[in-house]
Parts: sequence; structure tokens; C-alpha cells
Amino acid sequence: MRARGPGQSALLLLDVAALLDDRGIDYVVVGAMAASIHGPIRGTADADALVSVAVPKLKQLQRELKKAGFSTDLRHGDADDPIGALLAVTDKHGNRVDLLAGLRGLDTAAFSRAITLAFQGTSLRVVGREDFIAMKCFAGGPQDIVDARQALRAAKEQIDIDLVRRLSRRFGRPAADVFEQLLSS
Repeated sequence: MRARGPGQSALLLLDVAALLDDRGIDYVVVGAMAASIHGPIRGTADADALVSVAVPKLKQLQRELKKAGFSTDLRHGDADDPIGALLAVTDKHGNRVDLLAGLRGLDTAAFSRAITLAFQGTSLRVVGREDFIAMKCFAGGPQDIVDARQALRAAKEQIDIDLVRRLSRRFGRPAADVFEQLLSS
């Protein structure tokens, strides 16, 4: 285990990502860590990743994480929840990683559009900019809108606007409308 104290959820994420890689499970880092890649750095107490697994495989992953010495809590979303399941992973220092499975509306090609970044002598797969923006439009909270706007403005390479439109529409009309509002502001 890499974490040596509290406030090191990114190091816990490296341990979890190594286990995911060993099992051949696709994942992408999302949330505040991804926001820091696609825009200004923003603090967070935990780390979030989307995983490309069904709930039975998530239960197996839970057992393997427990065997590796981590605490876990598996929660299932209800019919109205856009997230099918969440596996919270914590270490003895209170660091936390949330693994999200079954995000309604997610284009599964998001995993193939991920970017791989070097971090602490290893690598992490981070959600691509277009997918990140669409997901933030879907989440729709005030900080999510700020994150999406900053990702649009901070882009060093041209953003595929048509792709973001298509991805946003997959999440529903409200997400698509938020994206169009961002473009017009």
C-alpha cells in the first residue's frame, strides 16, 4: 500500500488501479482528479473512477480488495439512480476511492478515449476531455458546470464539439441543454 497517512487518496487510487489493471478491468479516473487534468487544479478528499464491469464482477472485485487489506462498501443504485452501483474503497488512513459502475447514458467508448498519464512512477487512465465535459453537463451541479466550462476554456487542443453534443444527448436533454448553454456563454 502506497498511502502512508490521511489525505493520500490519489495513492490509494494507484493501488486500486493496479488491481484493476491486473484483472483486465477498464477504468477511467473522473471527478475532481480528472477536473485537475482538464482544467485548474481543484482539491478533493477522495478519488473517483468509472469501471467497466457488471455488478457480479464488482462483487468479486470487492472480495479481492478486502483480501488485499482494504475496507469496502458496495452500494446499489435504485431504478432512478444514474449510477448502477458504487464500491467505496478505504484504507486504514481513511483515504477513499469510489468505483462507479453502470453510469446511465455513458458511451462505452469512453474507456477507449481515455488518456494515459504518468503519475508517481506508474500510469493512470483519465477520462478524455469530451467525455468529461459531457459527464459534467449530465451531473449538472454548480461545481460540475464550473468544471465543464473550465475544461472547455483550458483546452490546448481543439475540442470535438460534435462528439460532446452526441455524448451529452446520450445523457438526456437536460445535459445537452447545459452543454449548449456553455457554448453560448
